[in-house]
Amino acid sequence: MSTVPVGAGAGAAKAVRRGERGTAASVLLHATLVVATLISIFPVVWLVLTSLKPRDGWLSSELEIFNQPSLDNYTRVLGDTPFPTWLLNSVLAAALTTVLGVFVASTTGYAISRFRFPGYRGVMWMLLVTQMFPVAILIVPLYNLMAALGLLNRIPGLVIAYLTVAVPFCAWMMKSYFDSIPREIDQAGLVDGLTPFGTFWRVVLPLARPSLAVTAFYCFMTAWGEVAYATVFVSAEEKRTLAVGLQQFVGQHWSDWGLLTASAVLIAIPAAVVFLLVQRHLVAGLTSGATKM
Repeated sequence: MSTVPVGAGAGAAKAVRRGERGTAASVLLHATLVVATLISIFPVVWLVLTSLKPRDGWLSSELEIFNQPSLDNYTRVLGDTPFPTWLLNSVLAAALTTVLGVFVASTTGYAISRFRFPGYRGVMWMLLVTQMFPVAILIVPLYNLMAALGLLNRIPGLVIAYLTVAVPFCAWMMKSYFDSIPREIDQAGLVDGLTPFGTFWRVVLPLARPSLAVTAFYCFMTAWGEVAYATVFVSAEEKRTLAVGLQQFVGQHWSDWGLLTASAVLIAIPAAVVFLLVQRHLVAGLTSGATKM
C-alpha cells in the first residue's frame, strides 16, 4: 500500500489555485474579447446594412434598414452594370491562378525538398529574393514582357503576373511541409514500383493536404483581390476584373456607396466559401510551414 506525503495534497491544491484566474481578471479578459469582437464585426455589419438601404438611402444617417430594407442596390449592380462580366473574369483568373499555383508550388517545393541538382542554391535564392521586391517595381518589366508576348488585355497574362507573386512564397511553404514528411515514404513508393512522379502524386501529395489548402487559399486571394496588375495590364472593358471594374463607381467628386457596398458583399461571398472549404486545414498548414521556414 503506497503512501502519499502529507504536504503533497496541499502543494497540488496551491498549484491549481495558482493557475486559476481571479474574478476580476476573468471579467477583464471577457470584456476585452467582447470589445475586440465588436470592433472586428462593425465594418462588416455597416457594409451589409448600407447595401440594404433603399436607393440613395446611403446618403442618410438614419437606419432605414429596420423599416424599409431594399435589394435595389443589388438589382442595379447585377442588372445595370457590367458586374457579372467582371465577376466571371475574376473567377476565371482566380481559378486558373489557384490550380496552376498549387501545381507549380507543390512540384517546386517537392523538388527542392527531396533532390539536390545543379543550380539548387540558385533556385533557392531566386525564390527568396523574388519575395523581397514590391509589386510596384515589377509592374514595368512585367508590362514590357506581356506586351512582347501579346498578353495584355488577356486573362492568361493576369494569371502569369499573379503566379509571380504567389508561387515563390507557396513553394517555400510547401518545401517546409515536405521536409516534415519522412523520406522513407518516398522510398517505399519506389520499392512498390512507382515512378518518382508517381510517388509524389499518389503517396506524398495526399499527406500534404494542409499545406495544399493554405497554398490554394493564398493563390486564390492573391488573384481575387489584386488591383495593381489588373489596372495596368487590362484596359478593355470586357476583360476587366472586379478590382478594376469597381473603380467606375468612384468619381473625382462622388462615390456611389450603394453600388460599392452591394458589390463588396457579393465579392466577399466567393472568398468566404473558399475559406470555409479549406479552413480546417489552414491552422495545420500554416503552423507546419512556420516551424520549418
